[in-house]
Amino acid sequence: MNFDIPYLPERGKKPRDEGITMMMDKGLSLKEAENFVSSGSEFTDVVKFGFGTALFTKNLKEKIKVYREGNLRPYFGGTLFEAFILRGLFDDYRRMIDKFDLDLAEISDGSMIIPHPEKLEYVKKLSEQVTVLSEVGSKQADVVFPPDMWVSMMKTELEAGAWKVIAEARESGTIGIYNPDGSANIELINDIIKHVKIENVLWEAPNKGQQVWFIKLLGANVNLGNIAPTEVVSLEALRLGLRGDTFFEFLPEEMKK
Repeated sequence: MNFDIPYLPERGKKPRDEGITMMMDKGLSLKEAENFVSSGSEFTDVVKFGFGTALFTKNLKEKIKVYREGNLRPYFGGTLFEAFILRGLFDDYRRMIDKFDLDLAEISDGSMIIPHPEKLEYVKKLSEQVTVLSEVGSKQADVVFPPDMWVSMMKTELEAGAWKVIAEARESGTIGIYNPDGSANIELINDIIKHVKIENVLWEAPNKGQQVWFIKLLGANVNLGNIAPTEVVSLEALRLGLRGDTFFEFLPEEMKK
């Protein structure tokens, strides 16, 4: 902090297990990645190379080095994992993770159907190699899981070895844990909160209104993902109550009058 003032929520120091911010890199240049690290690395924990972009993004090794030197943990998006699995190339995917010396990986089944027992096996095997993020929920609007299935999948994937489970929303924030208009699926989210430890869930929240909603519901140290690189600092302001949307959130009652 450039100056200390009271009544700001405490934010844990990195590496942290909660209050995680996941930035989504959808094609930053090497210079843009360097610029992001200079301004946003302190407020960011993990960086996802969105979708399958890691397969063809330029200067991938150099970008990974930039992020790691900035104390960030980069990893490949779950769609790339699914592209390998669809082609029967799980071992090749593991070799690609090793090739780029990553310590974090995402497993998902949002674009294709993977029988859940098979997905659990992938989580178990990959967690022996790296730390695993396991995404729950479909990217297809016509595939809807009831809340009890979400809870069951999250629990079993954590038991299989996942560090965190990611609650699917896509980069648009209009699917999974959200309704088509971007509003929160309150019944689903409440059911997840009731049965899964909050620190174990990373909620995709690409839109400001969704970030505000989760901060007000679960506090400054809620895990949030799919954050645009230009929005990371703004999100930190929301977490600290230093933006209008959360300005009164962490103040004592007498100061709210």
